[in-house]
Amino acid sequence: MNKNLLKRRIDVAAGSTPADCVIKNGQIIDVFNGDIYTGDIAIVDGFFAGIGRYEGISEIDAAGKFVCPTFIDGHVHIESSMVRPSELAKILLLHGVTSIVADPHEIANVSGKKGMEYMIEQSDQLPFDFYFMMPSCVPATEFEHSGAVLRSEDLIPFYQNPRVLGLAEVMNFPAVSHNEEDMLKKIYDANRLGKSIDGHAAGLSEQQLNVYMSAGIKTDHECTTAEEAKERLRKGMYLMIREGTVAKDLINLIPVINEKNSRRCLFVTDDRHLDDIVSEGSIDHNVRLSIETGVPPITAIQMATINAAECFGLKEHGAIAPGYKADFLLLDDLDSVIIHSVFKEGKLMVQNNRLLNFPDIKEQVIDDRLKHSVQFHEITENDLAIPFKNKFANIIEITPHSLITKHSIETVTLNLDGLFQFSEHVDHIKLAVIERHHLTKQVGLGIVKGLGLKSGAIATTVAHDSHNLIIAGTNDQDMLMAAKEIKKMQGGLTVIQNGEILASLPLPIAGLMSECNYMDVVHSLKKIDGALLKLGANRHFNPFLTLAFLALPVIPEIKLTDQGLFSVSEFRHIPIEASKPVDKIRAP
Repeated sequence: MNKNLLKRRIDVAAGSTPADCVIKNGQIIDVFNGDIYTGDIAIVDGFFAGIGRYEGISEIDAAGKFVCPTFIDGHVHIESSMVRPSELAKILLLHGVTSIVADPHEIANVSGKKGMEYMIEQSDQLPFDFYFMMPSCVPATEFEHSGAVLRSEDLIPFYQNPRVLGLAEVMNFPAVSHNEEDMLKKIYDANRLGKSIDGHAAGLSEQQLNVYMSAGIKTDHECTTAEEAKERLRKGMYLMIREGTVAKDLINLIPVINEKNSRRCLFVTDDRHLDDIVSEGSIDHNVRLSIETGVPPITAIQMATINAAECFGLKEHGAIAPGYKADFLLLDDLDSVIIHSVFKEGKLMVQNNRLLNFPDIKEQVIDDRLKHSVQFHEITENDLAIPFKNKFANIIEITPHSLITKHSIETVTLNLDGLFQFSEHVDHIKLAVIERHHLTKQVGLGIVKGLGLKSGAIATTVAHDSHNLIIAGTNDQDMLMAAKEIKKMQGGLTVIQNGEILASLPLPIAGLMSECNYMDVVHSLKKIDGALLKLGANRHFNPFLTLAFLALPVIPEIKLTDQGLFSVSEFRHIPIEASKPVDKIRAP
């Protein structure tokens, strides 16, 4: 802000100069005191200048409406929406979200610095605030192959950008606790520069949380129980309450919230599919769900606005108050959070669920390294064969609506050659993770329970965090065809049955994002949903997003990487074939 703008803002606040716009007759939500009051709201140059009695060049009558700060998502991966930043901004504006804190570690794991630069450049000059945290763990662990490696020196230049707020979710706890040099340097640099550091404390003990807090890691979005949530709050962490597409933790965590600790809590979506955003919403959904569970509406709004802003030091965000950005909503109803209008820096962007005044975006030329990122050797049936000497297998068992999987040991069905074969009645399905970055010919194989496929195969290059190709299938032929279709599209999602492509969604940008507009992507996702029904997939959760997290070796209990089955508690690879005592084996 230059001196002339400062003078103008002061003059408007003093009432000596008319405001650009004044909001009159609205019920103002005060996130500082947790109540509601009335007054004229003066706006100048996209900022609130004062609340009291004001005149403006234009006036908006907000009679019967609540004036509420716009919502902030405190932790989200843009790539999980499968659309570019500009397209995500459009749909989030419709849901009252005007700011997000994004972690681009998905595209960074594929394309490194080039991918991060793409996300920052593509999100600039939009009527939306994209803030970023720099990926701390690329790769997430040493037990998988990612497309890139980011070291501490790679991150330093990004911190010069004012939209880069800090170091993203530190998920490699052993590297922190063992003072591994590069991780120590990443944390040191962020602390030295006064940046925020996000945590990823899945399954950590009380003492391990002490390690994180001592390192300056002050948030966690991986709580799944009220007990975990209370412990993090006790330690002084900000509690990020997540409600995504797979991980739905809000209902379990909300009982912890009370008037004494609520200001240390904020909402995040982490990973949310585009079709869920369209149908349910984003942070607005978190707010509604919280209110339905008994949280006072203003408390829920605080968690979606000022709490998130304060957590990340966003001093101009999160409140209807002088000196703050004029990012606000007009709500028809407080309990159901019905959004009538959305304003960004005083400009009307949404009214009656219609997007207005969004600029035409001239998309930049996409680097070839981002568009040709799917490279793997020709896959054969031999690559997919799982031989057994006995019938006992370590199984990845899905927990619906959770990133956490169970590790079970069960007897499996074998063919005459002693190879694993699909068994519908116990829901044992073959799983493969194929390295797709460096032509290493690495193929990890496992068995998953809970997807519910009765036939066919599904495949995607959205496979956290290294985003290798992951395929689940009932037969090798459909799995092989799925691999070919993914390579042809250079990334995406596909559903195969009896040698036929039932539905596909190309994601040619790093194998993670579409070049299409968000409505076209939603249309393709609906076709995929229909195709999944033909395969008999489990209808109680999103099979593709669940599949994507089966490759993430930092979430308990057992996952699959391109190097094989991985036990998170033991932090090592384990064989598919089990040799446990009979009393620990679950028979079909």
